[in-house]
Amino acid sequence: MLATRGDFIKVATAAGLTLGLPLGTAVEADAAGPVAPPLSPSAWVQINPAGAVTVVINKAEMGQGVATALAMMVAEELDVPLALVSTQFAPADPRYIDPAWGDMVTGGSTSVPDMYPVMRNAGATIRAMLIAAAAQQWGVPAATLSTKAGFVVGADGKTASYGSLAAVAATLPVPSAVALKPATSFELIGTAQPRIDLPAKLNGTAQFGIDVKLPGMLYASMVRSPAIGGTPAHVDASAAKKIAGVKDVVTTSRGVAVVATTYWAALKGRKALHVSWNSGANVHVTSASIQAQHDAALAKPGFVQGKPVGDVDAALKTAHKTLTATYHAPYLAHATMEPMNATASYTGDALEIWAPNQVPLQAQKAAAAMTGLPVSAVKVHSTFLGGGFGRRLEHDYIADVVEVTKQIRKPVKLIWTREDDVQHDFFRSGSTNKLTGAIDANGAIVALHHHVAATSVTARWAPQFIQNQQDSYAMEGASSTPYTFANFASEWSPIDTGIPVGYWRAPGANANTFATESFLDELAHAGGQDPVAVRRALLAGNPRALAVLDAAVAKAGYGRPLPNGHAHGVAMVVWAGSIGAVIAEVSLAKKNAITVHTLTVAADVGQPINRDGLEAQLQSGALFGLSAALYGKITFANGAVQQGNFDTFRVLRMDEAPAIRTAVIASTAAPTGAGELATPPVPAAVNNALFVLTGKRYRSMPLSEAIV
Repeated sequence: MLATRGDFIKVATAAGLTLGLPLGTAVEADAAGPVAPPLSPSAWVQINPAGAVTVVINKAEMGQGVATALAMMVAEELDVPLALVSTQFAPADPRYIDPAWGDMVTGGSTSVPDMYPVMRNAGATIRAMLIAAAAQQWGVPAATLSTKAGFVVGADGKTASYGSLAAVAATLPVPSAVALKPATSFELIGTAQPRIDLPAKLNGTAQFGIDVKLPGMLYASMVRSPAIGGTPAHVDASAAKKIAGVKDVVTTSRGVAVVATTYWAALKGRKALHVSWNSGANVHVTSASIQAQHDAALAKPGFVQGKPVGDVDAALKTAHKTLTATYHAPYLAHATMEPMNATASYTGDALEIWAPNQVPLQAQKAAAAMTGLPVSAVKVHSTFLGGGFGRRLEHDYIADVVEVTKQIRKPVKLIWTREDDVQHDFFRSGSTNKLTGAIDANGAIVALHHHVAATSVTARWAPQFIQNQQDSYAMEGASSTPYTFANFASEWSPIDTGIPVGYWRAPGANANTFATESFLDELAHAGGQDPVAVRRALLAGNPRALAVLDAAVAKAGYGRPLPNGHAHGVAMVVWAGSIGAVIAEVSLAKKNAITVHTLTVAADVGQPINRDGLEAQLQSGALFGLSAALYGKITFANGAVQQGNFDTFRVLRMDEAPAIRTAVIASTAAPTGAGELATPPVPAAVNNALFVLTGKRYRSMPLSEAIV
């Protein structure tokens, strides 16, 4: 049910002004001045009598800095210092939906672009109402008033703080259209600002899911079938129940949970359990059987994606030289710093959940269905997230704790071990990419065909987005590139292995870009061309992307002499409307140990919001991609994951992190996604540098294994 305009304003003299934000698209400034149309409610901004501003954030803060970015948008238009702004997380409530998703979802690098018009419009609307309140009190035209740093200022220099005007402003009509600042007037947006959430994280007061404590709360640890999808067959809990502190043993649809007064006691009880399993349909799945499915799929035509350009078949037949290569990317776990956890309390007629999650409304609906409660009786509190990367777009870990608390009728915190987290993930799908390309007598690329075999996440998570077997997420980095080819076609072969897959930072593009950008280098070298020169030729019709490539080249010093034994590799990507380029400087020790010395990341993300946060995102995305490139790999035997903790699922270590240089293209265009942009091109950039060093092609990840 949508709220009416009369629902927008709530007055509380102690709290000040609280305004429901309108939703929609605000128009960027032009000569006539910017205008935001009237919209429907979404979130809330509050100004208290002291002038402090609280912005309610409808996105998950998982380290990407979105709370600061959205607060900056409000503060910019409201004309208030960021130091006066605090944030709080929105509850699971349809009023707080993202207008583009139609849901409360944090994913796809969409938080900033989706909420940019919404949050700016919110700040501008409240600013206009505060000016109207001052005009009414002072008996002057509103047009004669301005604002500065949290005050309304009169033509005669008279001032009134926002806090002092809030109660009066709350009685005034909400304007149907408000002026937005032109980009040339920005004072906050586009600058580097400290993170709003940083002090709480430094002093330990920030509440992550794993920090939640409730009166009388118990702890749970759950054992699951080694084979993915298996269920409990027989449980002997006698030894577990003898462990001091163990209060109960609960069998659920997915496993067996030991409930205790401490987490340590729950773990000890879990280890004492004796459980036999119905292994399920995946018990015969192995890495070899999965690869056989991929190979069989690539041997047959796939579903053509989009509209082919030119005539690839004809170009291949008449080309000076053709080349075919097959690239492999393994399954990957998300391995967030904070393992999956959730806390819940069920009383029979109500359910309350505290969880680090990216989809609070979906979690709320799923929990309601599990308990038979109306959605209105289920409250979901979102906490800080110790990493997401797409893993917490799922709510399986929330379902686990709901099953437990429903049975014991006491508050329970369920915490996964690292092994649970790695072995029972929704994995990045493994993929196999077959590419065929052609060059002319001058070494120019004249045709490219890209066939991808991989499991679709979208087919399960959002099937409405797949029409006529067109899966843009599965094909990112394959059917979508920054380049213009004279002849181009792509195909997708969906694979169903039984292994659960989920969105993993830059889904599709993270594996496909490794194949596309590595193969472009193969074609460049086959034609005797410099890889950067080949890319420049393919970007002739895309000046925005060409500028990104040139910025990376300049920042990295590409083409200049490097230390002996060092080489540069280059790769590009388009993701979430943004364009990125990475140049890696790599060396190789005698024992085939890969060292990445520097990663240079150039990006065009439209209008930057918080430059400090943007650079951090580019850096973190690059390191995430490098970790996957060098070490990431999940394998299967008898339907079970063979890796467990970080001793077997290796991630990049601190002493292996390279220097990272960033170059951000100045822009006043609408902002686009940044959180995932730097991840996909890094593996290919490193791989392309390895070819320069070794003269050999490596077509599978992780590269640390491929090179050996």
